[in-house]
Amino acid sequence: MPYTVFYMNRRATEEVCQIIREHLPPGWTLTTPTADGDYSAELASCDFILVADEAITAEHISASPRLRMIQHQGVGYERIDLEACRARRIPVALIPEGTSVAVAEHTLLLILAVYRHLLRAATGVQQGRWMQWELRSDSFDLYGKTLGLVGLGSIGREVARRAQAFGARIIYYDPWVSPPANLAITRKESLEGLLGEADIVSLHVPLTAGNRNLINSRTLQLMKPGAVLINPSRGGLVDEEALTEALATGRVAAAALDVLNEEPPDPSNPLLRMENVLITPHIAAGTRDALENKMRSAFANLLRCSRGESPANVVQELKDLTGEDQGCHSTVKN
Repeated sequence: MPYTVFYMNRRATEEVCQIIREHLPPGWTLTTPTADGDYSAELASCDFILVADEAITAEHISASPRLRMIQHQGVGYERIDLEACRARRIPVALIPEGTSVAVAEHTLLLILAVYRHLLRAATGVQQGRWMQWELRSDSFDLYGKTLGLVGLGSIGREVARRAQAFGARIIYYDPWVSPPANLAITRKESLEGLLGEADIVSLHVPLTAGNRNLINSRTLQLMKPGAVLINPSRGGLVDEEALTEALATGRVAAAALDVLNEEPPDPSNPLLRMENVLITPHIAAGTRDALENKMRSAFANLLRCSRGESPANVVQELKDLTGEDQGCHSTVKN
């Protein structure tokens, strides 16, 4: 039977929505938010929710009587009310596909841009400043530097592979991942050990209650003098006030951030005005290639659910809602 998918993303452009429609199964319908609506009409008629980075609350789930499953188009699900999903026996699935390569490439872009002062150099040319020698004493090669990866999931491993090609030495901290056999990489037994050794600290972990403000005034003090911080993961991993102070005092040389605590940021955020900070607007996974890969995986997963099968990549906290014998639950009949 045909199903309706609500793409819960008020900021998506029509071009993005058209790419998503191109991957819809035959006969299915994609609905998108109205300009100023409260989602009530879309939620009331949808069978599935496809979400990017908006919050899904208990109220949203209560307003969706036909809802069978929530499919996140990425891997960060901290804004979805899992307790409300459990109460309705609604699985929440993630899409690791399409994210790893794009985020890894963006991570290397941020590292190189910070090391070469790319933004200052390019803007300077536009403003009539030719800084051929002005930036030289404070620009660096990635070759020979120690890159410290906090988290070695699929994204962290892709970053490691690419950084190896630049001749970087790679260390990582992840208590749940053993050193991969195909990577020349050294595991550190503590975050503190990594911070004291790395020239570049790059974050590749999800945001949880246990690691919020993982980078704070204490851990920033443990970083190697002159080190830089890269965050393409989640803004909540970093205490922005503490980072601002560390950057202002020179304790941390520079930071490149694709994510912030508040997105878009308040114009008064001091990080926006710091010369040693590079901020991109949460675009690490934001390529057309990544989106198309994600949509292929997303609709393959929704098709599994529509057939009563167990979807792939259900979040750990809700895995008992699905299973080989149970399939994908629904509170309504087909």
